[in-house]
Amino acid sequence: MSHVNSGVDFKITGIEILETIIQTKNLIKDYHTGDITVRALKGINLEIHKGEFVAIMGASGSGKSTLMNILGCLDVPSGGDYILDKVQVNKLSKKELADIRNQKIGFVFQGYNLLSRTSALENVEMPLLYNRSVHYPDPAKLAISALTKVGLGDRVHHHPNQLSGGQQQRVAIARSLINNPAVILADEPTGNLDTKTSIEVLSIFQELNDQGITVLLITHEHDIAYYAKRIIEVRDGLILKDYQVEKRKNAVEDLSNFKVEEIEII
Repeated sequence: MSHVNSGVDFKITGIEILETIIQTKNLIKDYHTGDITVRALKGINLEIHKGEFVAIMGASGSGKSTLMNILGCLDVPSGGDYILDKVQVNKLSKKELADIRNQKIGFVFQGYNLLSRTSALENVEMPLLYNRSVHYPDPAKLAISALTKVGLGDRVHHHPNQLSGGQQQRVAIARSLINNPAVILADEPTGNLDTKTSIEVLSIFQELNDQGITVLLITHEHDIAYYAKRIIEVRDGLILKDYQVEKRKNAVEDLSNFKVEEIEII
């Protein structure tokens, strides 16, 4: 059954009921330069359900980044509807968009976006300070819990320059979890990392997804996308392909293979 106005949509497969977290209908985005209009998105229809791990792929100029900005409430569409966790986002004011970003989306960026002069603990606490809908009596406790979840319980007082790139990205993931968001949106989260560290980060996303957290991964790399359960390929502002991953890569297994290879080299 589907309730369009409320943004609630359920799909029944056998006895399983899947709740829609993200839904777009005929999503359009135009950019204007003088008298020239460029249509970056040409009518995107998309559904992502609670608990999914979806990779959105596309080359430069495909519309992938534009779509990510709209799904992340960093930009607004020129036309169409966007419903995020029962809220019709395209009808919101700038202030309301900021609240939705803080309350419903956990961001992980390629460049980590950590504050250099603050500790891992303080970086993770940051979203709580901007959440005007909830009072947190002990934000430090929540931040420590999130850092522990990503394996950094012993690094809570370290500053970014005291952490490796992989550890900084783990801090960013912990920060994305702190508000218990409806979805984690990871934009090229392994772009600055070597292969092994990338797999370590992907193992965290897979573990979080196994716990029921919805993960939306933006990437241009097929090797990275195949750690997700579903891949959506975007080209020329349209969805070119949308399919389930049949031979999904397992990050824990791949890390184990890395260790074996390192022993053999030594």
